Amino acid sequence: MRKEKKLIFNNTRFKTIPEIFDIDDKFSIIAGPCAVESLNQMEQVAKVLVGNKIRFIRGGAYKPRTSPYDFQGIGVEGLKILDFIRKEYKLLTVSEILDPRDVEIALEYVDIIQVGSRNMMNYSLLKEIGLTNHPVLLKRGIMSTISEFLLSAEYIVSGGNKNVIMCERGIRTFENRTRNTLDISCIAIIKQETSLPIIADLSHSLGCRDVIKPVLNAVKACGADGVMLEVCPDRTQALSDSKQQLNLNEFIEIVK
Repeated sequence: MRKEKKLIFNNTRFKTIPEIFDIDDKFSIIAGPCAVESLNQMEQVAKVLVGNKIRFIRGGAYKPRTSPYDFQGIGVEGLKILDFIRKEYKLLTVSEILDPRDVEIALEYVDIIQVGSRNMMNYSLLKEIGLTNHPVLLKRGIMSTISEFLLSAEYIVSGGNKNVIMCERGIRTFENRTRNTLDISCIAIIKQETSLPIIADLSHSLGCRDVIKPVLNAVKACGADGVMLEVCPDRTQALSDSKQQLNLNEFIEIVK
């Protein structure tokens, strides 16, 4: 019987490239709208981030949605807007891609490639990203165990790309007061068993804004290296996930 290969990153110390994400750095915040909708929208958010000394801006150019009739993002045009923002405001960009064929264009426009929860087991995409040395933010699938989460990271690392940032974004349970159930034990286990940085996506896991502050304190206590928050100038006009997004004033209050 063939013995299962041990995870590559167990008991080793890997870091993403320091200028992108340093696990020895202070607690990091990645923030921005659910979807890139316009240059004006992104500039309003970028100015707030710069004013609060936040380095990372997020925004979806490609949006995998449960319904095929929901807003799907503006695609390459969204990536180009992100590219302009990072150059103009000296921010580092985070955006999701869905298809292995989009890796090449993401390398040109995005500082950190996001693999969303729906694609955590898209092994063709993970293998393609693993062939690069580009930082990648890997989100946990909503029906995935911690072991499966680690093995998805292994697909990237085994290809040679050790610049992996893990992201706990909530799992599906019977609870319905929040969008998903944030598994803070996952953060503690990832920190204990690997040396990969891990952040928590508070917007997608909670799906509500009023408990973000206390939950943020909880994930910090578990050793998280940062959080991801969805922020937009006017959530009433947002084309996706309007209920969970913070407005700019709410975001500034949380940062303070």
